[in-house]
Amino acid sequence: MSANNIYVIYGTDDGACAEAALKLFNKLKPAEGGDFANDIIDGNADNAEHAHDISHETIQALQTLPFFGGGKVVWLKRATFMGSDRTSEAERAKLGVEAIKETLSAGLADDCIFILSATGIDKRRSFYKWAKDNATLQEHNKLDTSKDGWQEQVGIMVQKRAKELGLNFTSDAIELFVMLAGEDTRQIKVEINKLDLFLGKDRRTVELDDIRKMVPLSRAGLVFEVGRALQRRDEARALELIDQQLDRGESAIAILRASLIPTIRNLFMARAAGENTKLPLHNYNGFADALNRLPVMERAWLPQKKAGGVNVYPLFLAAKDAQAFPFPALRKSMESCLQADHALVSSSLDHRIVLHRLVVELISSAKQKRK
Repeated sequence: MSANNIYVIYGTDDGACAEAALKLFNKLKPAEGGDFANDIIDGNADNAEHAHDISHETIQALQTLPFFGGGKVVWLKRATFMGSDRTSEAERAKLGVEAIKETLSAGLADDCIFILSATGIDKRRSFYKWAKDNATLQEHNKLDTSKDGWQEQVGIMVQKRAKELGLNFTSDAIELFVMLAGEDTRQIKVEINKLDLFLGKDRRTVELDDIRKMVPLSRAGLVFEVGRALQRRDEARALELIDQQLDRGESAIAILRASLIPTIRNLFMARAAGENTKLPLHNYNGFADALNRLPVMERAWLPQKKAGGVNVYPLFLAAKDAQAFPFPALRKSMESCLQADHALVSSSLDHRIVLHRLVVELISSAKQKRK
């Protein structure tokens, strides 16, 4: 037995796990023998008894010699009974997993390779503890979207996948794409492939309108789009999106608190932070360094990360656009947000009019500055 012939690929990013496992399978499967040389077992268990049957089928595959001799790969694909959910915790499922571990512990033939890909593995269980010492492990987890900077990491992933297809994203397009596709690798791949087919061979640059046409607008995406429309002073787009959400049954107070208030607050804070300090508006690292060099008292009121320190990314996104708004107007809009919140909660004013008035007031201030 050797870690060289036992591979365990797991994590919360189902798409990344599936891709890594397939790539490994294609790399390790014998060149000769075709389908007869390998066993692929579907690990998606309906219940605990099914999980036990899948485990037994896996053991049989591991103990069966290749039909034509030579090497073989056994792949237990996308096992769903290794984690801490109800099915995985059932006794029959546990017995099945324990039997796989015992079979592997007894040793595989030198020319037999075992690949396990799983949607999750409970690290408290004996199988994981054994695999940690006796197998090659790969862990693929989704990015934590509660942490600052996740958008940048997803953006890098998107650009890497796009480059493989010869695609380029404009800066606006990639910002919206990240907010719509999120951190799920499988979803990112699906949406990029759709864009590739939509653009065809003659056009290889993904524009903002392409994202709006082809990528489904999730609730998070709507929140982001409203905010970006405000920042870019696109009054018609902001009002259109607000109306769409209201018509779909979204509450006005949710729109205000999830999108309008955070956007106006970021514009105000970004503008205020740059009042006495020149901030590099086109370089994220330079922008972050400049903010972190501010005196402690000047940084303390800025949005903070859970782990400590300024939450730089939303301020960086807002900083360039904030220059188009007069600072007093942003301060006034902050007060207007409070008044709008109070009106939505405690008055009988038309909710649509309350939100529209706030948007028009903010964007009109930018138009007046340009004049």
